[in-house]
Amino acid sequence: MWSALSAGVTGGNVKALARAISLVENEQEGYIAFLEQLPRHAVPVVGITGPPGAGKSTLTDALVGMAVQQGKKVAVLCVDPSSPFHCGALLGDRIRLSRWYLDDRVFIRSLASRGAMGGLNPKIIEITDLLRAAPVDLIIVETVGVGQSEIEIAGLADVTVVVLVPEAGDEVQTMKAGLMEIADIFVVNKSDRPGADLFIKNLKQMLAPAFFRTPALLPVIPTEAHTGKGVAELYASLSRKTAAGLLPNERKGWLLAEKAYQLLQKRRMSGIDKRVLKEAIEEDIKAGRFNLYRFVRDQER
Repeated sequence: MWSALSAGVTGGNVKALARAISLVENEQEGYIAFLEQLPRHAVPVVGITGPPGAGKSTLTDALVGMAVQQGKKVAVLCVDPSSPFHCGALLGDRIRLSRWYLDDRVFIRSLASRGAMGGLNPKIIEITDLLRAAPVDLIIVETVGVGQSEIEIAGLADVTVVVLVPEAGDEVQTMKAGLMEIADIFVVNKSDRPGADLFIKNLKQMLAPAFFRTPALLPVIPTEAHTGKGVAELYASLSRKTAAGLLPNERKGWLLAEKAYQLLQKRRMSGIDKRVLKEAIEEDIKAGRFNLYRFVRDQER
């Protein structure tokens, strides 16, 4: 099964890629070995994040259009909030990408956040690696949202775009520390709204001293995603940043270290059954010899 899927993924078979993502997301037996043998291509990953309602999906749709016009194949991962009933993705926003559903140059997959912090899917690293094995030229990851502690996208993506709207003045102050850390490009979407120019000016002033980076290095781009205004400038800025080189950064190192820690913890705990532990503890309690720390030490042997 896995060998056929591997051939399908590397060959660009959409059904094989979709099935592989499902099996990896559900931790089907053998998925780690499958990931180990997949090739990795240097495909740029662009993260699109920002508060709910900022127009991330519409902007993603516009960027996909720009990439397709240049003859590129694009993969889009849209992370949605999870349903409290079936834990699947709530797909309301995907209608904004509907024009690409039957286009063989674009692969779109909605993923549920499944309650994960960071606005991402718990298997987002593995799924992104899957897409890097496929014949695609660009990967776009759209997150649920962003806050001060939700900065995982900055570790996953080569370039992170934070999308804001002119009314987000108070919200920006609340998220200021997190935004400073994760953004490579700021986009002020819906810039035709009243107060947009003042908001952009204030945002640039706020960013000027951030980590001693100048506004020239941290661009603020006004857009109107629904009309396409400013999208070409944003796409050009993304292209320049990705062309500068896909170099590892400290944030990516920490994200991968956390993922490695989780996988190691899971593997080492794989032989431990809570029910068996409970029964052994109850026996020790009945015998009057239970001591938590001694019990844990004995289990480690």
